[in-house]
Amino acid sequence: MTKIRRGFRAVAVLATAGALSLGLSACTQYDTTKPSRARKVSAADATSGGGARTASAFGTVDCRRAKCVALTFDAGPSENSPRLLDILKDKKVPATFFLLGKNHIAKHPDLVKRMAREGHELASHTWDHKILTDVDDDTIRAEFKRTDDAVERLTGKRPTLMRPPQGRTNDHVSALAKEEGLAQILWDVTCKDYETTDSALIQKRAVTQTRRDSIILLHDIYRGTVPAVPGIIDALKQKGYVFVTVPQLLAPGTAEPGKVYKP
Repeated sequence: MTKIRRGFRAVAVLATAGALSLGLSACTQYDTTKPSRARKVSAADATSGGGARTASAFGTVDCRRAKCVALTFDAGPSENSPRLLDILKDKKVPATFFLLGKNHIAKHPDLVKRMAREGHELASHTWDHKILTDVDDDTIRAEFKRTDDAVERLTGKRPTLMRPPQGRTNDHVSALAKEEGLAQILWDVTCKDYETTDSALIQKRAVTQTRRDSIILLHDIYRGTVPAVPGIIDALKQKGYVFVTVPQLLAPGTAEPGKVYKP
């Protein structure tokens, strides 16, 4: 694990959802686990069968051998999501959607069902995009539970993954996430699609930053993002990358509630 000590300046707009490197104003502390570490299975587990899993248990891709990356989208679904889902289906690429509850899941329940039906991983981006390090425990629990309940009602499957708004978390938020059965998923590639509508620039940022085990952060709520996705997929496939969901990226390990995962 890598010890992270970062501070963040509070920003009151959703557009800063990717700003993990904001200026230092308060200290926050948490450990992160890399996907490669999550994938490791101890010899004892392998022998006992407690940790060993066949390729079929996590799809046809084994990220211990393949050059995997995870494409993730925050804060949807939105009116842009149907086109995005069409692209992903055409390109045969699975994604992980960190869904926002208020005005998104509540407004587009059919899109949530479609995402699940088409094999994408559904996760939580909280209900109302509150900064979890700035609110009380009851509010944090409600931000988790309302979203998880809504997704479970629509799909029959309760999320096990969560992405904190603006990537802002700490050990206390992790403890509350563990209560709800959630692991937190951060990222290493941000395209800053919240600050531009230039799809070519978004594509360039994604392709130049991506490496093996990258988790790419995008938002299907912004106008320039979805048009950039075909180019991102094609360029990274040409470089030999294989697209997987976050759970597939971690397999044969599994995301443990209360932990924070980051490439």
